[in-house]
Amino acid sequence: MLLNLHVKNMALLKEVDVDFSNGLIVLSGETGAGKSLILGSVNVALGNKASRELIRTGADYSLVEMTFLVDDSVAEKLRDMDIYMENENTVTVTRKITEGRSVAKINGETVNLNGLKQAMNLLLDIHGQHDHQSLLYANQHLKILDKFAKEDIHDIISRLGTEYATYANLKKKLEHYDLDEGKKAREIEFAKFEIEEISSADLKVGEDDILEEELKKLSNGEQIIKNLSEIYRLLSYENENSAGELISRAVTDMNQMHGYDTKIEEFQNTLYDIDSLCRDLTGEIYDYTQTLEFQPERIRQVEERLDIINHLKLKYGGSIEKILHYQEEKQKYLDRLLHYNEEMEQVEKAMKESKIQLNNLCIQLSERRKAAAKKLEQLIKEALADLNFIAVEFQIRITKRENITENGFDIVEFMISTNPGEPLKPLAKVASGGELSRIMLAIKSILANEDEIETLIFDEIDSGISGKTALMVAEKLAKISKKHQVICISHLAQIVAMADEHFLIEKKLQNNTTITDICKLDREASIREMVRISSGGEITEAAITHARQMKDMADRTKCNLV
Repeated sequence: MLLNLHVKNMALLKEVDVDFSNGLIVLSGETGAGKSLILGSVNVALGNKASRELIRTGADYSLVEMTFLVDDSVAEKLRDMDIYMENENTVTVTRKITEGRSVAKINGETVNLNGLKQAMNLLLDIHGQHDHQSLLYANQHLKILDKFAKEDIHDIISRLGTEYATYANLKKKLEHYDLDEGKKAREIEFAKFEIEEISSADLKVGEDDILEEELKKLSNGEQIIKNLSEIYRLLSYENENSAGELISRAVTDMNQMHGYDTKIEEFQNTLYDIDSLCRDLTGEIYDYTQTLEFQPERIRQVEERLDIINHLKLKYGGSIEKILHYQEEKQKYLDRLLHYNEEMEQVEKAMKESKIQLNNLCIQLSERRKAAAKKLEQLIKEALADLNFIAVEFQIRITKRENITENGFDIVEFMISTNPGEPLKPLAKVASGGELSRIMLAIKSILANEDEIETLIFDEIDSGISGKTALMVAEKLAKISKKHQVICISHLAQIVAMADEHFLIEKKLQNNTTITDICKLDREASIREMVRISSGGEITEAAITHARQMKDMADRTKCNLV
């Protein structure tokens, strides 16, 4: 259940911190007081879109933090999502919104919005004041039935989804088999040409780099020989006044001073090193130049080979690796073309088998849905009777669509008659706004018993009702709250009277700034709020007495609820 809601810098909410308990919790307040802001804050924590406009004027960020206490089964599911609890199955969900981004965390660990939504789906179910409009769409009816029947259909839905994906892949694969014989022959011929063109080149990975290096050496060979020959002449020991000949003289002169001074010995050793280096270098230059020769024929061969490689690069890829990969893929394509008819027949056969499997699964799923629909029909009729629908007839009609989807071939539509003698008609054509909200409450009350979600939030589920109907809605909410924590935003005194906890949302002026605040009301303050709701603001002793009687009657009703 939800233990605490903390909101900071969210529009008119400067800072709100509310602790919640079990049972039916009602939030009320005047129109425009900010009830929608509370619900909006919860929606932000659920992972819904958070606009930067939500940040309170003058603040750098807005923050929503919700703390839940979960049972062991929910804790286990959260652990499967790598969400772990430190303090007795306590889960703290935080979302911070700044000018440029939002950050969500669960128990201090950052999560993406998808992970946040998955976790919150286990913790809380929220029903906004316009959500009941979804009942106007038949695809929503299928979702409701499947949610009710989830334990009975889970395995089939899973198998159906897998088989449908297989069928869709086969169908997509078959779409590629659209070549006529003439086009196929041309494709085969062209594939063979490309494969042969690459194959005949006998490419080797890295060959182009080696050839480029060789071409650079060959193209500059004449200049290299000329320059190195001149360097050899300047360094060698064979020419007068060359570096080698001069160093040799210096060595001779240095040897004549051997033993005169230790410093001279250092000079002598260094000069010996220079002499040795010069002799080694001239020897290496001589040996290297002997290997060089100007080879115009080899240059032509290398250039022709590089032209072939570069031509293939332009056609099939920017590197030899890519060219060879293209050849490999083209060979696979050619193999498929050569066995085109056989493969197409195999895919068609697999598709037929998959469609048979799909159809069998759809039949099984439909049978289970119909069995679940009978149970749900009866439960909804009973729940509607509890909500002041007199002599209501309700039916879940299941028909078959022509095509199969990943959800089967069933079309599910809720049919209703709210007046005796009237035929059953689609819900969308009969129910008014107030009736839709009550029907949704009836459905929610049934699904709540099937759900592990402990906290349910209703925003103005009492829209469009009054009198006896309002009292019956209040009793239904109280009954649900026996097994679930129910938080309800309401404007009806009958529902406020049934509350186990009552919070007032109101606007205040603080330091010349308007803020929305929320405070918990004691019994007497709650009674006065009931009077305000009922009378529009005029508080009289008679009105207070009547409100107190409503509160006492609600207490007695709650004691008798099962």
